[in-house]
Amino acid sequence: MLDAFSKVIVNSDTKTTYVSGTDLDSLRNFIKDGNKRLDAVNSIVSHASCLVSDAVSGMICENPSLIASGGNCYTNRRMAACLRDGEIILRYISYALLAGDASVLDERCISGLKETYAALGVPTDSAIRAIGIMKASSVAFVNNKATEKKLTITSGDCSSLASETASYFDRVISALS
Repeated sequence: MLDAFSKVIVNSDTKTTYVSGTDLDSLRNFIKDGNKRLDAVNSIVSHASCLVSDAVSGMICENPSLIASGGNCYTNRRMAACLRDGEIILRYISYALLAGDASVLDERCISGLKETYAALGVPTDSAIRAIGIMKASSVAFVNNKATEKKLTITSGDCSSLASETASYFDRVISALS
């Protein structure tokens, strides 16, 4: 995984040039928006258990057969596995958001996820729906518009961070599709 700084350094080193121009500007913007990024990550991770449980509950409300006998969330063990998977996906998305780089998400979470779910018989449509619910809730937290208790955050426009957050969820959804 490369953070924003490492990417610029590796890129400049590859070109055998000094860090300058657009690379330097991107680092300035990354630093300038650093507190907003930290606040966005904090708002997601401090509400992680609620985000995941609400997403799984919403998925089940839309498809009650999941908790019926033989459903993929029927036993406590299966429900716990579903909640665990949601937590893992959300954790890697928060890592990517903190670093400003999706490589950790791609390498440690997405790689082989669809094949693993297929081998375990996990319905990807349900997983995609739960991730979509987590996406909507997480974006609301990043924008400080969630109905939950609002955190004190750095003032300013967070639309680019919200868009970045949404893109990480979209990567996971795309990998499962």
